[in-house]
Amino acid sequence: MKRSGFWFVAPFLVLYVAFLVVPMLVGLGASVTDQGITGHAKFVGGANYLELFRDPAVWSSLWHTLIFTVTSTPAIVLVGLGMALLANRAVPERWLYRLAFFAPYLLPVSVVVLIWNWLYQPGFGLINDLLTRLGLGEVGWLSTDGMAMTSIVITTVWWTAGFGFLLYLAALQEIPRQLYEASALDGATPLQQLRRITMPLLSRTHQLVIVLQILASLKVFDQIYLLSGQGGIPGVRSIVQYIYESGFTRFRVGYASAISYVFFALIAVIALVHFRLTAEKR
Repeated sequence: MKRSGFWFVAPFLVLYVAFLVVPMLVGLGASVTDQGITGHAKFVGGANYLELFRDPAVWSSLWHTLIFTVTSTPAIVLVGLGMALLANRAVPERWLYRLAFFAPYLLPVSVVVLIWNWLYQPGFGLINDLLTRLGLGEVGWLSTDGMAMTSIVITTVWWTAGFGFLLYLAALQEIPRQLYEASALDGATPLQQLRRITMPLLSRTHQLVIVLQILASLKVFDQIYLLSGQGGIPGVRSIVQYIYESGFTRFRVGYASAISYVFFALIAVIALVHFRLTAEKR
């Protein structure tokens, strides 16, 4: 029986080893060499790791990634929760709210970037047009370092909040309606029901959404790369983008692999700290 079960999971194991374990081992081997894009490699030991700790571009791109994660994660979680609370109420045309809230998440990143790139444009962009109609000056949403990160966060929130919305909506529908009916008979207001019933029963969903969003934010690449004009704004370059540029623009595959493994270790530490904190709460 056990042997027959193994054959059911064997195809997945083969794919897992071929496309995850083997590339990880190959990348680890490349990180201690000076391998370029042509495949030529010479063993350099820990030189790549020593170099990356002295490379200011590594720390600046890592800092941009942390700023993006810290600013985008709370916004995405709160917007997703707010949309789920609204869509879960017995309002007319509830299906339309659900479709409108989740639809942006289905769009490919190229379409999302195209939409927001036009909205942010100076002169004819919709956002700057509204600002000028209100008597305000135009804003260089994508041309200045300070506003570029804000623009990318806004775009990401609009695009990905639908994922958290879907998880929260599913969790809200699992809460028994009898709890709200009994509390209403006892005189509880909607705000008290939200604080005393809804939010405590969504605690596990909060943890899931926050962890998934943190991991997704740390891996941010596409929207920054495309919105900033393929690396045109150094103030928003993420660590994944710097890894990409090191490997495929400067052709330093070994160095890019070393940065990848240090970044992987950082994500592993964050995940372990989170699991430790949540385990203590249980």
